[in-house]
Amino acid sequence: MRHARLLPLLATLLPAAVLAQDSNDPTGGTAQGDLAVTIYNNGQSLVQDDRQLSLNVGRNRIEFPDVSARIRPETVNLSGPGLSIVEQNFDYDLLSPDKLMDKAVGQEVTLVRTNPATGTETRERAKVLAANGGIVLQIGNRIEVLRDDGLPVRVVFDRVPPNLRARPTLSVTVEAARGGTTPVRLSYLTPNLGWTADYVALFDAAKGAMDMQGWVTLTNNSGTSFTSAKTLLVAGDPASGEGRRNWWTPSSGAMDQAGTESSGRERLGDYYLYPLPQRTTIANAQQKQVSFLDVKGAPARATYEYVNGWLGSSPEPMSASSVLKFSTSKQGGLGDQLPAGTIRVYMRDARGDPQFIGENRIDHTPMGSSMALRTGEAFDVKVRTTVDQRSRKGDRRWETRMRYTISNARPEAVTVDIAQQGLWGDTRVTAQSLEGRRVSADRMEWSVPVPANGSVDLTVTFDSRY
Repeated sequence: MRHARLLPLLATLLPAAVLAQDSNDPTGGTAQGDLAVTIYNNGQSLVQDDRQLSLNVGRNRIEFPDVSARIRPETVNLSGPGLSIVEQNFDYDLLSPDKLMDKAVGQEVTLVRTNPATGTETRERAKVLAANGGIVLQIGNRIEVLRDDGLPVRVVFDRVPPNLRARPTLSVTVEAARGGTTPVRLSYLTPNLGWTADYVALFDAAKGAMDMQGWVTLTNNSGTSFTSAKTLLVAGDPASGEGRRNWWTPSSGAMDQAGTESSGRERLGDYYLYPLPQRTTIANAQQKQVSFLDVKGAPARATYEYVNGWLGSSPEPMSASSVLKFSTSKQGGLGDQLPAGTIRVYMRDARGDPQFIGENRIDHTPMGSSMALRTGEAFDVKVRTTVDQRSRKGDRRWETRMRYTISNARPEAVTVDIAQQGLWGDTRVTAQSLEGRRVSADRMEWSVPVPANGSVDLTVTFDSRY
């Protein structure tokens, strides 16, 4: 018989300790006090819990139920007037039918059977011999295995084992300089409680504008609910002891140029703060969304982009990327910095209904940044790259002639941004059929107009060292 089918009747014992609340009462309300939770982007949070405790002069053992089940005990700090910490323990072996039966091995329980025909109950004392994949009992001189046969049966336990808790519990032994009711603050770090930013953009191609709605998505998998908490969100990447992101770690690639504008939003060091306007309950195993950005009619335009690696050639035409370009500038943009997250883009169809056209992630984005959000691959706009000619030219130099053939099957003209990567060292452009621009040490771009239902060739000659 599976443990989950058992209906245990629990007789609780009050531990001989000073309790913040009875930690063995599975039906009691939360033992948390006045909560303040600071939540970071990296899935880590700081919990500060203010409680009122009744203490005796001298040594006291205090139990704090309803702390995070994923608490990092090494980060715990308990502060209060006249208190000094002697020892602390975290009990996370939580009460459940499975755990209760496991702890009862070698102990006696009461087996209650109900006759389905008469409703009569019979009770027998039994010793639990094993609970490995099934429950083996010794009843008098016989050995019996409880089967999952649907017959009415339950097990009554005499007590709750002292090392099982109804809720995650932190116990702290303190030395108190004085007795009476004492205000204390318990603070600790916990993983599995974090937030992300999610954005919904409605793009209007005819108007060259978009509406942007930003949502904070709170996710709590800490094993504990945080009730009526003052909640502060921190946008940024605090170090977690794992080192910084390496240069080869891929980024979202959505930021063309980093902004240089400042906003009036509150900061903490190098991070931005987003306080929720009201207290909120962050339930365990729950996602909660709160709006933090609502912009109407920000300028935006759709374009196409194709990025080619050095000496890259394609045997067949490849789709250009569909790109949405906009700014986070205060003038002519969204007017705010954007925490890292996912932007989902919608457009209205011919019937006026918004339809999803793609999504992409962005990194933490300063205000004033130029954005190029890639939303997917174009169906009708293709690019084929070929190396037309490559020859040695002088001492340790090569001349390379590249051809980019851009085709457009759409009924209107388009502009495709062709980007050539890999221009390391002193690579120079000696000839080009369309004037381009060097946007970085290793990248050049050309904005190529392509007529409706037509194609265009862009040719570029590079002089490079090998």
